[in-house]
Amino acid sequence: MSEGTASPLTTAMVLAAGLGKRMRPVTATIPKPLVKVGGRALIDHALDRLAAAGTERAVVNVHYLADLVEAHVRPRRQPKILVSDERGELLETGGGVKKALPLLGAEPFVLLNSDSLWIEGAQPNLSRLRQIWAADRMDILLLVAAIEQTLGYEGFGDFAQESDGRLRRRGEGQRAPFVYAGVAILRPQLFDDTPDGAFSLNLLFDRAIAAGRLHGLRLDGQWLHVGTPDSIAAAEERLAASKR
Repeated sequence: MSEGTASPLTTAMVLAAGLGKRMRPVTATIPKPLVKVGGRALIDHALDRLAAAGTERAVVNVHYLADLVEAHVRPRRQPKILVSDERGELLETGGGVKKALPLLGAEPFVLLNSDSLWIEGAQPNLSRLRQIWAADRMDILLLVAAIEQTLGYEGFGDFAQESDGRLRRRGEGQRAPFVYAGVAILRPQLFDDTPDGAFSLNLLFDRAIAAGRLHGLRLDGQWLHVGTPDSIAAAEERLAASKR
């Protein structure tokens, strides 16, 4: 199967180009995707989940300490790794995906943050996400975690959810019950009229909300937020406990 022609939802992208500022000093010499939690690099947790879900190809973008990330992921065979090189300019989440579109192809794809880490419930969450994806009524489908089912998250939440699964933003000064878990399904056509250069995926999220086409699936299990050096030990302890 040639690049750009994979069947729907067998292609994914892992965002691995960020600077990892909140994880310093750990990320002074190692990029955040390679920080180990439970004996495995964060990006390997993400790629392992994609492989288990039957993903054929995964595009990984690189910028900060790019040589280390590229050398780490290149040997993988499942999924097949394609590298989107952002060494010249950090493009943020939206710009990074837009640059990688020639590798991703024309079909909807799965998108993961390289530090997306969770403990599964009864059924793998990537499989659940793919099962409910409906392009006729969705532009974007997000995996969201209920705040009470998170570890290490101290924010006010990102979204509230309607009974039909659609998401809406947390209001100013308010709390919301769900946080974006760093996993999504998107249609590449959403990037047709986006800016050149760096921009955030929040632009597309807000457009989808306005169109009534941003949907969410509640994570089954527990989401582990690994954002700072102090959060690593807590995540490792919870992962170990889940395997006993």
